[in-house]
Amino acid sequence: MQSRWRSCGIRPVAWTWTWSLAVIGAWCIPANEVNLLDSRSVMGDLGWVAYPKNGWEEIGEVDEDYAPIHTYQVCRVMEQNQNNWLHTNWILTEGAQRVYIELKFTLRDCNSLPGGVGTCKETFNMYYYETDGDEDDMEDGRMRDGVGITEEEDRVLKESRYIKIDTIAADESFTELDLGDRVMKLNTEVRDLGPLSRKGFYLAFQDLGACIALVSVRVFYKRCPFLVKSLAEFPDTIPASEASQLVEVVGRCVNNSVPLYEPPRMHCSTEGEWLVPIGKCVCKPGFEEISGSCQVCKMGFYRSQLESSACSKCPPHSVARQMGATACSCEDGYYKIDSDPPSMACTRPPSAPRNAISNVNETSVFLEWSIPVETGGRKDIRYNILCRRVLPDGRGLEECGPNVRFLPRRLGLSNTSVMVADLQSHTNYSFLLEAINGVSELAKDHAKQYVTLNVTTNQAAPSPVSVVRKGHTGKSSIALSWAEPDRPNGIILEYEIKYFEKEQDSSYTIIKSKETEMVVEGLKPSSVYIFQVRARTSAGYGAFSRRFEFQTSPYLTATSERAQASIIAVAITLALVLLAVVAGFLLSGRRCGYSKAKQDPEEEKMHFHNGHIKFPGVRTYIDPLTYEDPNQAVHEFAQEIDVSCISIERIIGAGEFGEVCSGPLRLPGKREIQVAIKTLKAGYTEQQRRDFLWEASIMGQFNHPNIIRLEGVVTKSKPVMIITEYMENGSLDTFLKKNDGQFTVIQLVGMLRGIASGMRYLSDMGYVHRDLAARNILVNSNLVCKVSDFGLSRVLEDDAEAAYTTRGGKIPIRWTAPEAIAYRKFTSASDVWSYGIVMWEVMSYGERPYWDMSNQDVIKAVEESYRLPGPMDCPEALYHLMMDCWQRERSSRPKFDEIVCLLDKFIRNPCSLKKLVNSSHRVSNLLVEHASVEGDCGTRSKTIGEWLDSIKMGRYTELFMEGGYSSLETVAQMTSEDLRRVGVNLAGHQKKIITSIQEMRVHMNSTNSTVNI
Repeated sequence: MQSRWRSCGIRPVAWTWTWSLAVIGAWCIPANEVNLLDSRSVMGDLGWVAYPKNGWEEIGEVDEDYAPIHTYQVCRVMEQNQNNWLHTNWILTEGAQRVYIELKFTLRDCNSLPGGVGTCKETFNMYYYETDGDEDDMEDGRMRDGVGITEEEDRVLKESRYIKIDTIAADESFTELDLGDRVMKLNTEVRDLGPLSRKGFYLAFQDLGACIALVSVRVFYKRCPFLVKSLAEFPDTIPASEASQLVEVVGRCVNNSVPLYEPPRMHCSTEGEWLVPIGKCVCKPGFEEISGSCQVCKMGFYRSQLESSACSKCPPHSVARQMGATACSCEDGYYKIDSDPPSMACTRPPSAPRNAISNVNETSVFLEWSIPVETGGRKDIRYNILCRRVLPDGRGLEECGPNVRFLPRRLGLSNTSVMVADLQSHTNYSFLLEAINGVSELAKDHAKQYVTLNVTTNQAAPSPVSVVRKGHTGKSSIALSWAEPDRPNGIILEYEIKYFEKEQDSSYTIIKSKETEMVVEGLKPSSVYIFQVRARTSAGYGAFSRRFEFQTSPYLTATSERAQASIIAVAITLALVLLAVVAGFLLSGRRCGYSKAKQDPEEEKMHFHNGHIKFPGVRTYIDPLTYEDPNQAVHEFAQEIDVSCISIERIIGAGEFGEVCSGPLRLPGKREIQVAIKTLKAGYTEQQRRDFLWEASIMGQFNHPNIIRLEGVVTKSKPVMIITEYMENGSLDTFLKKNDGQFTVIQLVGMLRGIASGMRYLSDMGYVHRDLAARNILVNSNLVCKVSDFGLSRVLEDDAEAAYTTRGGKIPIRWTAPEAIAYRKFTSASDVWSYGIVMWEVMSYGERPYWDMSNQDVIKAVEESYRLPGPMDCPEALYHLMMDCWQRERSSRPKFDEIVCLLDKFIRNPCSLKKLVNSSHRVSNLLVEHASVEGDCGTRSKTIGEWLDSIKMGRYTELFMEGGYSSLETVAQMTSEDLRRVGVNLAGHQKKIITSIQEMRVHMNSTNSTVNI
């Protein structure tokens, strides 16, 4: 008994018979367990009841710390028919529906007992009895005394009320040898009991003949203990009785915190564990979470949103002058609007616009400026324009009237330019440009800052005649009168009257008058005529009026009929003669199309070059390598630009020699334009510098709308730069991939026509590109395609069969003709092969030629006569042209001027593109997408109104007429800025009209006659 137990209050226990026992009892209790009974913690006698009295025996001792030790033991193994009961006191459940019973005991091995024992057992039974109080035992005792119930009857009555929990067996038993060594083997068994429905219960232990020492009995239940999590308190919670049940508990937010979205919840399991947390609490605005509690924000800090966790320092130009601030107030002279987030700095109004310039065009003024030096810290800068007319003789200023138009508007401009139209001619105007932002209205005490521009308008052409009236009508004449234009802009010198028979606008007559009336004679009877009138001043003609329809009288005399017949006969005769002349010329000259027969190499040495007369002095390409000093070629063909005129704004790509950037170019006396800037990276060698500038000396020799334009070079400072025009839509292959399926076939053919036109120009100059591919075609905002990247290009000799032979290096296999791959020989015919690949790329919207085949597989397949299949929805006529470009014999391939001619035919006759290569029974939906282009493959719009109606934009007809756009020829020159000027402000409508105008230009360029839409 002298051994010392150090862990969890361990105490020894002794037997008092013929042997002693040392057992271990633990005082440590888990946090989620609550004891209802613990025999080790009772200071006095336990007071349990034993039946019979000579059965279970309580042994009370003290340990070395004089703490009581209670042990119940029984060992009547020498006697027969044992039935010994031990009843505990009444145990209060405290609301628990399921409890646990932990027993610690020792049991002797029956085989180790001396011979002659009775019925030795190695188990005992445990029972329980539920009741709402412990008074029942007292009543039972009184009843027994008053009525004379025997002790045995009372015992049987009590035992009948108990329900068996389990039979308890020992895992370890001890022997007599263990007694000698004083080493006892302690057993621990735990049983659960439930569900319980009464306030309490009794436990009972039944011995049927075993040698047992019941060292300790602990009855407890499990609970989910008090918990603080995510700033929420969860109280002690008793679990449900069923093992699968979870008890939901709603937490309470503490310490200046509030629920985030929903109240926090957790679930208590039967094992006393908190599970499934839902929701949480967060600190109120003005407080932040630190070490599990909400602390108030210090001065100079704020917290406004529940989503953020910590207090933030006040943004610039604001301050929090008290603790617990939810927002910061602005300093004097700085402001915020309601929509500004709390984290945004306080701002102030901007300074005046800067670098304002004006460009006067007759009675219109284009104003342009730069953003203010001081934006006030905001990005929502807008601009207001105040227009004032300078009164004669210095009498002051007056605001411009409502007739002056501002395009796109006068107030709230987001861009830094505006067009002011319909001003008076030869008049002085003063414009005030004001920059504002979101807080300008709040800054009442802030003096407004303007920049002033004074301009004088020029003499301008008159505005269109708005009204044309019909007077007396005869069989061959119509009397007309009209009103002077609303804005004559000077003295009207004369009027021009244009008229033609309806539906025959390709043939019209123009007569002039100095008065506002005229009789038009020589007309056909019973015919409808279209009349238009325009005025002329010393500044030139104004736009024609809208169309007016008038009809002549129906009566015809016999003389008139004979005269008309004579005129018709003469006209037919002249037409037949003219037709014969034209036919003879066409038969003698080269027709549109091409022959696949082998061409005579000497043909190209004649004065006719590819079907065009080669006049002396026609410019040809000069190879920069022929110069002894390559720098001389650069300065001869490229303009030197001062580096101060260029601003690099952003990087748009990377080239072989360095980065490719974009930015504005401001040349003296010229308007600022956006350009692309190729730079030569630092650390270059002299050879790399020459190779870099070599491309500029090539580009500088070209001047064609479908060849990328060289603006100049920077060679006198670092970095060395090549400046070219900026193409907004980038490379053609990337542009097509981004806009897959978005264009009509006519638009795609228009792109191909532009590329072919550029290549025809290079071929006529005697130049081979060698790297023609969609990646080397650039596209601007008007869908104009331009050939670029002359890094692999070489010059052709005069001999048509001559070619450049490379000295090695990489060749773009998928785009290169077979003879160029095999023999390193490049000609214009090999460029035609590459053009066929470009056609395939365009019609497949940037798909990779030959897909994932290796270069070697491509070479082998082409040698074995394999050709790319037709792309989806590709017209058969275009695919036939591709196949002709891929002829094995280069002399059988078409020339570029023949390709241009054929594409023009397709554009003039869209019906020829209806049949698809991959479906003989399906019409391309892309081809007929825009009625303005296709119509019914026979009908063409002839007036502004008809054209706008065909694209469902008829609402703008009057605006176009009022803006001076009275013919399709003038409309074809319109830009997006022009559309805004006439009043088309919706972005979707602008895009639709511009697309149709681009298609119109394609037809104009191809037909070179009256515009057909």
